[in-house]
Amino acid sequence: MAHEADTQFWFNSRTGEVEQGAISPAPDRIGPFETRREAEHAWDRVRENSARWAAEDAAENR
Repeated sequence: MAHEADTQFWFNSRTGEVEQGAISPAPDRIGPFETRREAEHAWDRVRENSARWAAEDAAENR
């Protein structure tokens, strides 16, 4: 029986490659993602999250 981590996709921020399963060391991985396509756009997700968190922080500090 496959573990959930084996069926998920991760983006390796060091190599720029998508990996299926938790292959690389945790500090090098972004994810998990349900699909390879989502993992391919990991940096987009990182940018979106960062912008959202910055906006939330700014709103809290008003």
